Amino acid sequence: MSRLRDTGTCEHCNGRFRYALIHNGFNDSAHAYCDRCGRTALLDARSDAIPEQAGFRPHGPIPVAAEPWLLPCECGGAFRAAASPRCPGCNRELSAEPARAWIESQAPGAAKGWRWQGSWCGIYAIVVEGRVVENNWRRPA
Repeated sequence: MSRLRDTGTCEHCNGRFRYALIHNGFNDSAHAYCDRCGRTALLDARSDAIPEQAGFRPHGPIPVAAEPWLLPCECGGAFRAAASPRCPGCNRELSAEPARAWIESQAPGAAKGWRWQGSWCGIYAIVVEGRVVENNWRRPA
């Protein structure tokens, strides 16, 4: 995973936090966020642990069919295709559109015309304060 070199700001509490953007295309991975704490699950397409029943597709959020095949988050929440990352201070969902300003202001490619997708459901995932789990697949019975 990339270093946490950039800083985001919560639009709810103005709390600041470190983050890393993950490009699921470059990593040949998919992602999901915990519906309770916002932890990021990164799932490698080359993993031998992917259950066939999960309907796994890389390069974006997991398909809904994969949700039951992921182990629960350590906080007790579930990793969901449509969940959002959360502020580590106030635990409220981070909105993608306000995040555009702090993501693009720190992205080296923005000076050359790169623009962030403006959604948590695209090819980029975000890891906030290092809160990440990798390849947390359940084993088929």
